[in-house]
Amino acid sequence: MIDNICKYLAETFPTDFASWLLGEAIAFTKLEPSELSVEPIRADSVIFLESSEIILHIEFQTEPNKNIPFRMADYRLRLYRKFPERQIYQVVIYLTRSQSRLVYESTFNIGGLNHEFNIIRLWEQPTEIFQQYQGLLPFATLSQTNNPEETLRQVARQIENIEDKQVQSNVAASTAIISGIALNKEIIQRLLRSEIMKESVIYQEILLEGEARGEARGKTKERTQIATNMMRCNISVDLIAQFTGLSLKEVRKLQKLSTEKAQTPKSAKTKRSPKS
Repeated sequence: MIDNICKYLAETFPTDFASWLLGEAIAFTKLEPSELSVEPIRADSVIFLESSEIILHIEFQTEPNKNIPFRMADYRLRLYRKFPERQIYQVVIYLTRSQSRLVYESTFNIGGLNHEFNIIRLWEQPTEIFQQYQGLLPFATLSQTNNPEETLRQVARQIENIEDKQVQSNVAASTAIISGIALNKEIIQRLLRSEIMKESVIYQEILLEGEARGEARGKTKERTQIATNMMRCNISVDLIAQFTGLSLKEVRKLQKLSTEKAQTPKSAKTKRSPKS
């Protein structure tokens, strides 16, 4: 979810990200990963933004990843193949504070190939940067602050002053989710008004995702119960799988559990002391 939120923010507020990362409010548009050749890029955290002169490649990471240097070199070559005349600015943004050496690696070396890219560790970034732009507000609590709770309180006040209600709602919801890396749920709920977030596309997406998961769990539970009932009638495993949609492996596992449960002796009743 955090990867999707970061991607949403970068694609919705590209000028804010350009101002932070490049020091210039460049107007970017989204570059679809499918436009790059070779196999598809599947990482949700990868964002490509383009202008007529430069491509901004951002990758968000919540945890250290040893494969990052290779991936950045791989993407750089893909971008060069498609856009040989464009400038390319690549940056990996680490969200969660870490002492791992991996969050300091900014080069890829193999044989005669040497590739360099940029690294940002959010916890080393001044908090003021993120309070200057609406699209960066959600990251403020992960910055170089000694008091994330107070920082979130300040951000909440700034969000209250956003005039566009849809933008306000989306920024609030994004802030609530990303701040969860640094703060507990109770503090976030206390400082950010839930009624603002409920109007956001992000909140609606979370609800739909939750409903889909709940529906999937409900269907699985229903199929499992039907399979159990069929077992009690001594119906074959193959037929149960065909009827319920469960795999043979799932049905056999369920059958094994059912058999073990049936064979487990009932607990002996606790003996009562004789009446006097």
